[in-house]
Amino acid sequence: MPRPHSHALLGALLLATLGACVRDASHAAARADTLDVMNAASITRPLRAVLDSFAARTGTRYTLQPGASLELARLVTETGRRPDVFISADPAVFPELLEPAFVNGYDIIARNRMVLAYTSASRGASEINADNWRTVITRAGVQVGRADPNTDPSGYRTLLSMQLAERYYREPGLYRRLLDAAPERNVRPREADQIALLQTHNLDYIWTYENLAQDNDLRFVKLPDAVDLGTPADSAVYAAVSVRVLGKRPGDTLTVRGAPILFGAAALSTAPHPALARRFLAFLTSPDGQRIARARHFDVLGSARHINNH
Repeated sequence: MPRPHSHALLGALLLATLGACVRDASHAAARADTLDVMNAASITRPLRAVLDSFAARTGTRYTLQPGASLELARLVTETGRRPDVFISADPAVFPELLEPAFVNGYDIIARNRMVLAYTSASRGASEINADNWRTVITRAGVQVGRADPNTDPSGYRTLLSMQLAERYYREPGLYRRLLDAAPERNVRPREADQIALLQTHNLDYIWTYENLAQDNDLRFVKLPDAVDLGTPADSAVYAAVSVRVLGKRPGDTLTVRGAPILFGAAALSTAPHPALARRFLAFLTSPDGQRIARARHFDVLGSARHINNH
């Protein structure tokens, strides 16, 4: 795992560089007819398509601020950012970072899985498959990317998948080899940032979500169900592994245990436009919203599941 103090510095830089975006979005959201949405960057394209349809039907304007889910949550808790809707790549972000001050409950709205994405120009592209992937990506010279586990759920899910791979294949030391194959220089704050590096051939492979690989027309290796965190029936298998990430306050850490990949959404209790936020979330999980999202490879559930921990 990377050194915690390096991530504290990174977090400060991220908050500083996002300051202008926060001010601009907050100004726009002050208008009574503007819905302000913060979202996991991995679903920006499908979410924008859903928002465009919602706006056309209702006359609503919207602002959209994509980012890494943990990074966005810290903008809410540390900078006073007050969006109407928060959509996270991991529902656990709500109870761990946003409850009870900003969220009273949330909905489970979608699912996903981890894959290894690549292009035709990637080293080993002509031979990699579901059986030999771990050998191909650990070869000398192969560049593998991953997201930062302290800012993006994809980052810690990558580490969980690596651990699960060692258990599934019964290869002691595989986790360390996979981690070494994706060194610190290839780590990016946001999972979605890796796509451009892959498409410009600066990386050969990236650990990413299936929806991002599909939406960007990338090739990808389908990992075993017991590894990819995408199968609810394997929940007990996933729960056997865990990682630690930065918590709410400097010096705090959280333990993240393996679980099926789900996305969550909430209208914040501090939302400037709570009724509009609830109206949009209802549309997102409606048959029309599901159809639009699924057309862009975002697997919205047929029925959202509400979680209220209070």
